[in-house]
Amino acid sequence: MTAWTSTPFSRLLNIDLPIVLGPFGGVSSIGLTAAVSEGGGLGSFGLYGYDPDRIRATAHALNEATTKPYALNLWLPIPGEEPPQPDEAEFAAFVEVLRPYFEAVGVEPPARPAGYLPDVDGQIQAALEAEPAALSFVFGVPSKEVIDAAHARGIIVMGTATTVEEALALEKGGVDAIVASGMEAGGHKVSFLDKPENSLIGTFSLVPQVADAVAVPVVAAGGVADGRGVAAALTLGADAVQIGSAFLATKQSAASNGYRAALRSPGTRQTVLTRAYSGRLGRGIPNRIARELTDPRLHAPFPVQNWLTGQFRAKAAQLDIPELMSLWAGQSAPLIAAALDSDGDAAHLMQRIVDSTSRILDGRS
Repeated sequence: MTAWTSTPFSRLLNIDLPIVLGPFGGVSSIGLTAAVSEGGGLGSFGLYGYDPDRIRATAHALNEATTKPYALNLWLPIPGEEPPQPDEAEFAAFVEVLRPYFEAVGVEPPARPAGYLPDVDGQIQAALEAEPAALSFVFGVPSKEVIDAAHARGIIVMGTATTVEEALALEKGGVDAIVASGMEAGGHKVSFLDKPENSLIGTFSLVPQVADAVAVPVVAAGGVADGRGVAAALTLGADAVQIGSAFLATKQSAASNGYRAALRSPGTRQTVLTRAYSGRLGRGIPNRIARELTDPRLHAPFPVQNWLTGQFRAKAAQLDIPELMSLWAGQSAPLIAAALDSDGDAAHLMQRIVDSTSRILDGRS
């Protein structure tokens, strides 16, 4: 390894490379998480929607697949945001908007459930018991009790910020590292102190501001798909980078063939911010859902919208119909096709990124 690979973050996690796999809600896989960890980075696995038993089973599978450090990722409730409880009539109206998509994949619209998400306290407890190298959180600051419980088990705690103010709140809350997530990033905009529309700061503006404001290691996320992005982020003060879309396009990811093909296609030159998939703002490749559901009055609130669309999105993934899936992708997705080799292997992508970064940074030393 070369000098750039040893940073406060890589030393904190005892990993060889300051490269973090972005955690994917719904399309994380054991194989991809393990591949990134085995390659010297920090593999991550998104646990959105997982109940405690599934979290325990996932951690067991990860421990079977790799002995290297990995992170488990959880969503926190946004402070002050009341969970929606639509009545039967409201629920039926939300279903009616989405009925054409259910019909397109041959799925009967579901009945109103008792709940839309597992209890977050139960999720956190199961994740703590799994004792991963790191627990990463989005949409808020984990409580002192959670951080203390993690530290008692030797677990590093990571939080995610989209503004300097959020980074300062996370540092004050006691996290060990902060992911500075820029507006270029694919997937949900994880702002928690203000509306995401008011927190859209580009990665390469956000990273140096956060690095100047906090004393804990900073991980740059959004707009990084190759060694040029890694080198730029480290030069601007990041201690590591988080890469999502590029790894999502590898053969080890749980994305469908159509989704992976979409990530490597010219269609990624335009991504959009939409609430159509989940009820929360996120960045993805425009498809039928995003194009047709542009009116916010048509969206159920999160997590109702996410639960409802998830019922037909899961079938669309089985049938490999990208037009009816959540095609989350970042603004650097057009770089993915060149970054991957013909095999689309995650380990090969890691090595290409490392080699490219080394050529840039070691050439300057």
